[in-house]
Amino acid sequence: MKVLLVEDEDKIAAAVKRGLELKGYAVDAVTDGDTGLSYALDPDYDVIILDRMLPGSLDGLDIARKARAEGQKAPILILTARGSIDDKVEGLNSGADDYLVKPFSFSELVARIQALLRRPPIPNATVLKYADLTLDPSRYEVTRAGKPIKLSSKEFSLLEYFMRHAEQILTKETIINHIWNEDAIVMPNTVEVYIGYLRSKLDKPFSGKPALIKTVRGFGYKLSS
Repeated sequence: MKVLLVEDEDKIAAAVKRGLELKGYAVDAVTDGDTGLSYALDPDYDVIILDRMLPGSLDGLDIARKARAEGQKAPILILTARGSIDDKVEGLNSGADDYLVKPFSFSELVARIQALLRRPPIPNATVLKYADLTLDPSRYEVTRAGKPIKLSSKEFSLLEYFMRHAEQILTKETIINHIWNEDAIVMPNTVEVYIGYLRSKLDKPFSGKPALIKTVRGFGYKLSS
């Protein structure tokens, strides 16, 4: 999953970015409102986290309003030190989906992100399921036919992306944009390598069952039974 973080406090930004990357998220972090808006208009983000008070001509609520007006559908989480009811109402009315008051625990931030990701198109679903494959985003657990499968954080992120877009063809470029942050140097064959890793763990050990990760020649890959 790909996350945009717009936060001007260096220590908070660095800690959140590092923590989320360790959880398997790809994170782009910027520090001012104007740059934040230019990033927030990108439809490739799965979650957008906005600090309310930002340097520049725009604050977090401005970004949320303008991004929504331009058609951004990703869930938006506002971070702020202002925690009154009126502040929260204003934040939600700006187009944000959730509001987290500073100081906050990292575990709560992760739980809020996971809750936002469980909203439509997969409402109220804690565990993702496809065919005999299950993935629990909150516990970082994967099973096929009831058998546990151990994945690296990047493999887990890739599989989660496939499961959230089952039966859809995903190009290499789309996969790179969602699974790696923009600072990473990722070649198209890197995607092939990670597809190979997933196949070796999801398909090869289950030779009596259909392969789930399909190559669509000339286009990309899809999760399909």
